[in-house]
Amino acid sequence: MNKKNDVIRWAIQDDAQALSVLNEAFNGVKMPVTEIRNSIDGNHELIAVAAVDEEVIGFACAQSYASFCYREPQGEITEVYVREGARRQGVATALVSFLEEGLRGRGVNSIKVLTGRNNDAAIKTYAGAGFAQQNELVFHKAFEPK
Repeated sequence: MNKKNDVIRWAIQDDAQALSVLNEAFNGVKMPVTEIRNSIDGNHELIAVAAVDEEVIGFACAQSYASFCYREPQGEITEVYVREGARRQGVATALVSFLEEGLRGRGVNSIKVLTGRNNDAAIKTYAGAGFAQQNELVFHKAFEPK
């Protein structure tokens, strides 16, 4: 991202529709705009967007949390997505860097990221941003909706 009209910024209410469309492309889930607006207004999640000429082309989300198990707040980057036509231009790297600064502003000194073993583009992005690959297993359990 290096053109004059390229920007990384925090999501605003007017971004909710674009975020819904991008999230559906990324996660296959169509989130209601009202839920996205609530997340934007809430304090539990950081939502960054990448925009070119005011059109949102990507987003990234992070969370910080405190636990008695750790001395400092912990951070996690949970999502990074860039529309296909805008990839390989440094957008994901810029989004990650922006989230890092936001998390540091919340007192976070350590950030974790989970990604697929075969997601070479994401692995390259995180490694290039200074993240070190760990040798951890991820366990997952899904519950039936109530």
